[in-house]
Amino acid sequence: MMTIKEALAFGRRQLALSSSSALDARLLLEYVLQKNHAYLVAHTDKELTTTQETHYLALIGRAARREPIPYLTGNAPFYGRDFQVSPAVLIPRPETEHLVEAVLNWAKEMRLTIRPLHIVDVGTGSGCIAITLALLLPDAFIEACDISPAALEIARQNAYFHRVEERIQFHQGSMLDPVTGEVHLVTANLPYVADHEWTIVGDGVKLYEPDIALRGGHDGLNLIRLLLDQAAKRLAPGGAIYLEIGWQQGAAVQSLAQSHFPSAKVDVLKDLAGLDRIVEIVHAK
Repeated sequence: MMTIKEALAFGRRQLALSSSSALDARLLLEYVLQKNHAYLVAHTDKELTTTQETHYLALIGRAARREPIPYLTGNAPFYGRDFQVSPAVLIPRPETEHLVEAVLNWAKEMRLTIRPLHIVDVGTGSGCIAITLALLLPDAFIEACDISPAALEIARQNAYFHRVEERIQFHQGSMLDPVTGEVHLVTANLPYVADHEWTIVGDGVKLYEPDIALRGGHDGLNLIRLLLDQAAKRLAPGGAIYLEIGWQQGAAVQSLAQSHFPSAKVDVLKDLAGLDRIVEIVHAK
C-alpha cells in the first residue's frame, strides 16, 4: 500500500502538466482521506487502505484527463467560504470576488439611503455571489435567477448550507424575467466567451464546464446586451449594475452600458492582474 508521502509524489508525477500539480494531488488526497493538510504533513508514513488507494488513483486518473479538481471533490472556495459545485454550474473563480468587493463598496453608501436593498443576481449558477452578498448585507432582499433547474438546485443547497435559504428567493427563468418591481442592484457573471475564442479555451473548461455558462455568442456579449436592455427599464434611480466581463471586453461593454444608461456613471474596474474585469454602472438619481 502507498503511504501518504508516496501517494502525494505519485499524484504530482501524474499531474505534472498542471501548473498546480502539488496542490491538486494534495486536495484529492485530503478529499479521499477526509483529513486536512496538517494531518497529511504529520502522518507522511501512514499507509492508505486498499479502498482509499483505489479511490485516490481513480481521481488522479480523471484529473490527468483535465477534469477540474472542484468537480472531483464537489466543492470550490469563494470569498473565504466553500461552495458545492457540480458540472451543472460554473466553478467559482477568484476574479469574481472583485465583483463582490465592488458591490460592497457601493452598498456602503446606498444602505444609508435605501433600506432594504433589492438585489438580483442574474445567472446565479452555484449561488456564490448571491449567497456571499446575503451573508455580508444582512438587511438586503435578494433574488437569484438562472435558466438551469440543475444549477438552481445546487444554489439552493449552498444557501441552505450557509443558512441563508430564507434570505434568498430563487427563480428559474431568463435574465430579469422572473423578477417584479424596481431593482436597486443587479449582479451578473454571464457567459462572455466569444465564438472565436472557444478554440483556445482550456480542455478542463471546454470539456467539463457547462457551455451554457460560458459561451456568449459571436462577440461574447449577447446575454449582456439582453440584460442591459431589460435593466434599463427596471433599475431604480441611483441603482447599480455590476457585470463580470472578459479581459478584452471593457471598452465594448462600457459603450453598451452608456448607450442604455446615457446619464449613468460607467467605469471599467480591473482585477489584480491589471486586466479589465468588472463593468460598474451607477444609475443617475
